[in-house]
Amino acid sequence: MGDFFSNGAARRHLSLMFIAVAFFHVSEYFLAITIHGRSRVPLSSLLISKQYLIAMGFSLLEYTLEVGLVPEMKELWWVSYSGVVLVVIGEVVRKGAIVTAGPAFTHMIKIYHEDHHQLVRHGIYAIMRHPGYCGFFVWAIGIQIMMCNPMSTVAFMIVLWNFFSKRIQYEEFFLRQFFGSEYEEYSKQVPSGVPFVK
Repeated sequence: MGDFFSNGAARRHLSLMFIAVAFFHVSEYFLAITIHGRSRVPLSSLLISKQYLIAMGFSLLEYTLEVGLVPEMKELWWVSYSGVVLVVIGEVVRKGAIVTAGPAFTHMIKIYHEDHHQLVRHGIYAIMRHPGYCGFFVWAIGIQIMMCNPMSTVAFMIVLWNFFSKRIQYEEFFLRQFFGSEYEEYSKQVPSGVPFVK
């Protein structure tokens, strides 16, 4: 274990990972509080679920095993830095979505239409319908690429794509009910933001 912590690549990767994860979740929570008020934001807005912790645990397990068995794989700096770029892009897209939507952005899918609920079509929403999901997708995969975790990169892509494709379908069922032809027109003009999800 001493060899693990004396490995400079391992220290850098893990430091970057913990900084990226902490920043993502803490900033998400405080941004939600700023927009909605503390009394309306539950701790679940930190977006840390049991499934998420298990996925990150497997990611760390893969990382630890590969540092021990194939440490040269973790020295691919061009791969790692491209992951850092994706992490930053994911953060910017995700936070841009939250700030642009303002009170319309919540962590729970709205199943009842509220009077103040407007369809947001400007800013980043003019480029993609679900920038929040796109941002998280890019950010999470970027973390795995940053750590040079090939198995977790593929696993995160598959699991997140499956999750978001179903969630987008569910959410858009209600958006079509709320906004009717306005949403139909919008969905034809603007892609979802998650690859291969219409």
